[in-house]
Formats: sequence, structure tokens, C-alpha cells
Amino acid sequence: MDDFIAPPCTEQIQVLFQDEHIVVINKPSGLLSLSGKNPLNLDSVHYRLVKQFPSIVLAHRLDFGTSGVMLLALNKEINGQLTKAFQARTIAKSYESILDGHVAADQGCIDLPIFKDKALFPRLVICHQQGKASTTHYQVLQRLEHPKRSRVIFTPVTGRTHQLRLHSMAIKHPILGCDLYGTDQTLAKAPRLLLHASQLTFAHPHTQAPMVITSPCPF
Repeated sequence: MDDFIAPPCTEQIQVLFQDEHIVVINKPSGLLSLSGKNPLNLDSVHYRLVKQFPSIVLAHRLDFGTSGVMLLALNKEINGQLTKAFQARTIAKSYESILDGHVAADQGCIDLPIFKDKALFPRLVICHQQGKASTTHYQVLQRLEHPKRSRVIFTPVTGRTHQLRLHSMAIKHPILGCDLYGTDQTLAKAPRLLLHASQLTFAHPHTQAPMVITSPCPF
């Protein structure tokens, strides 16, 4: 999305936890995780925080429109440990979202492989031949009316790019406010992407103490 210019984000980053090894923040929606190639997309989580923490490294990323809990390392050694933990799937992530329509089942599992086709950039696709295994569990919290919507909790097993947005579209209940995988109608039903990283559960990379960091859903 090289021609994408991010509008200014006036919302501040909230620090949820901080010590000499890691920083956990609440990322606002509408802020890039990392500065883009276009000089007009300089503002980002990393751009803001590196001024205060010169050695900070993003342990993972959240999409531009996604808000919520995000984990950062304060040195390369800690980042290496966190990277291994993400790869080993020992870090559990929960997201809250509002989907278009009423999801029929109270809970379920979406197991559909995701493929990055350069010809379709920035969109990804479900592809059973070339896609990477991608698994998302979901639970419906509430079914809303006028219009029909479903508030859900996602617990992704894998961490593919756009996984929750693409999996939601695949079950015909796109996330409201999603510009890539929704429709003009579902995009118009929300002022932002209604996807929030509400909880991150992990072992502290230095002390191994169990950590559960939460952020209330803002929508």
C-alpha cells in the first residue's frame, strides 16, 4: 500500500506496563506500528517511542486500524526471546471485534490457509494449495440488532497478516470498518476498524513471571 497516506493520529500511546526489559502499550487505532517507506507516513508507534527508548524494538505489530495491547522489547536480546515465544505460540492473544450480521454458532474455529499473492497486494487470499496454515477460534459475546451485528472474542492460534480480517470475511461476517475485506456497506457502518487487541498473556522474557496485560475495548 505504498500510495497510502495515513491521516494524522492525535491520540496518544498509553503505557500499560514498563520495566527495564519490556514496554507494553495500548496502541490507538489509526497509528502505524512502524513508519512507512513514504516520508509522509513517518508517525508510528516506533517513531514515537524510540525518542524515549532509543533501543526499543517491536516484538510484533498491529494493523494500522487495530487498537490495543502491543508488546515491545527494550533490547535485541529480549526481542529475540519474545520472537521465539511468538513462533512457539506460547504468547496468547485475544481480540474483541464487531462483525457484520449474526454469527450463527456461539463459538467455533476457522481453519483456512492464507496466501500472500504479490499481484493482489495489499490484500491476502484464502488459498488451499499455496496458503500457510491459519487457525482462529472465536466466541460470540453478544448479538446486536438494528443493524444486525455480532460482538466476538477472537483467539488466534497462528499470527498471519490480516488473519482475523480475512477469516471474518471468509465466514461471510466481515469486521465492520474493514477497508480491505469488507464491502462499502460494512465499511460505512463504523468510523474505524472494529478490532481491538484486548489481552496478551505471556511469560516475562527475563523473570519468566506470568504476565496478563489487558486493555478495555473502546467500542
